[in-house]
Amino acid sequence: MTSSKVPLLRARIERFPIAGSFTISRGAKTEAVTVVAEVSRSGLTGRGECVPYSRYGETPEATLAAIGAMQAAVADGMTRQALQAAIPPGAARNALDCALIDLEAKAARLRAWNLLERPVPGERTTAYTISLGTPDSMAAATARAAHRPLLKIKLGGNGDPERIAAVRKAAPESELIVDANESWTEENLEYNLAACDAVGVTLVEQPLPAGKDDALARVKRPLAVCADESVHDRSSLAPLRERYDAVNIKLDKTGGLTEALAMADAAQALGFEIMIGCMVATSLSMAPAMLVTPQARFVDLDGPLLLARDRDHALRYDDSLVYPPDASLWG
Repeated sequence: MTSSKVPLLRARIERFPIAGSFTISRGAKTEAVTVVAEVSRSGLTGRGECVPYSRYGETPEATLAAIGAMQAAVADGMTRQALQAAIPPGAARNALDCALIDLEAKAARLRAWNLLERPVPGERTTAYTISLGTPDSMAAATARAAHRPLLKIKLGGNGDPERIAAVRKAAPESELIVDANESWTEENLEYNLAACDAVGVTLVEQPLPAGKDDALARVKRPLAVCADESVHDRSSLAPLRERYDAVNIKLDKTGGLTEALAMADAAQALGFEIMIGCMVATSLSMAPAMLVTPQARFVDLDGPLLLARDRDHALRYDDSLVYPPDASLWG
């Protein structure tokens, strides 16, 4: 018979429909597929959610198996500190790390930010994403969201100057950031950067493919350029300093909140601006990321706003303002 004091690990795949579809340069999807890890002990349960990303060779099934393989280690009392060396950075470690933090906070009767000795997060303005499409379709989507103060525009390579011009016309007052998702080339880099600068874009995210972004160090950057696919955890920061002005920290890349917070500290020390980003997922994925927001210049935690439905005890969104989680959700 297993004692209730012995931690028990469970994991499952969950699916949430997207409102309409979500399109970037690599394709479109109509649902968010997440993996949830739960660690229970002494009547308490900690939860964490991740989104496996095929760009990094992850699948929901493989992520589920990777979490399940940690069952014996969790039962033996593995800490989140030990977890960092047990699983490489990625979605599986993220779900388990956040579940362990949630459980630790519940056991200590503390909020997660107090447990981790981090600043109390407040409400923040989150970006709202406009999916990739034709200039006309993106302008129409932007017009419906033009009341939002910060818009994130997905671009896709050919035709991007026309797309961003149409978007700006539809939202003359919003701050614009764009995400090219590795779709630009060295040949059109300066032209596309100039087109973004001409309409007042604040930041361009991952214009060139990871590993093929040396040109960013050779061109004059008229606006801030942010690394996403090129940066994962602390070990990838230093080599990027000449190419990028900002880094997008996502818990699914860092392998959880533990590394994300350490990475934010390291990035600031190197002079990077910080974006805290997300995949399309539920409030359970966004909740731990809120602890990084006090250090972030840009907050991009709109994943639940793109879903047809969120989970129970969801984060509070007041238009583009997102608020810290209640303990009933996480932490």
